[in-house]
Amino acid sequence: MTLRWPGSSHPEDDFEAWIAQRHQERVLDGSTTPTDPCPDEPFLKGLARKSKQIALSDPRVHHAANCPTCMRRLLALRPAYEARRRRLVLTAAVACCCLIFAAFVVLARRGAETPRQIANMAPIQQTVDLWNAGTLRNGQPSPLQSVTLPAALVKVTIILPHFSESGQYDVAVTRDQAGHDLLAHGSATATGNGDREEVSVNLDLRNSRPGSYFLSTTHEQNQASYYYPLQIR
Repeated sequence: MTLRWPGSSHPEDDFEAWIAQRHQERVLDGSTTPTDPCPDEPFLKGLARKSKQIALSDPRVHHAANCPTCMRRLLALRPAYEARRRRLVLTAAVACCCLIFAAFVVLARRGAETPRQIANMAPIQQTVDLWNAGTLRNGQPSPLQSVTLPAALVKVTIILPHFSESGQYDVAVTRDQAGHDLLAHGSATATGNGDREEVSVNLDLRNSRPGSYFLSTTHEQNQASYYYPLQIR
């Protein structure tokens, strides 16, 4: 015969539960008469909540398992501890669900902000036309009208002045015409566009304060530098 109790899935567990139930009935009927004194209330409470500090080898455990008085007290204490354990489990489950929901909200907000952040990271296309520029070399004052760039990540395409040579150029933004206090720079090879030479570089001006600066171009082969007044807005 296979014994099966509600909620149990293994015959071995069913049999052990059946044995425990029979023993409990015998104790409550007074069929056992332990001679040792009953353990105190704190011990019974610890036993009822299955405290790990109580060893099964403790003689008081054997007494409580065979004493009608202790058994009735344990049966009275057990439901309260089981209810408390269920409340703790429920509270932990609710807290876990709240954390998962909060994490979902944070991730959803970050996901919504991602396109905006990507847009902010995309360089702004700017063209600086220096074709008709009449600059003076090596830090001398220039009569040019100021070039304007935004305080952002910009991709600047510079149309170089008449008679500019092809090759590699270094483009920089500095505080003065001596090249001091470098704010941003980039290097690229000039490309021909008809009879003009153009060079395109990325300049990160996001940390620059609005004000007056200088934009310079330096041909890396002959190191000829030209400076142009720049306004960052």
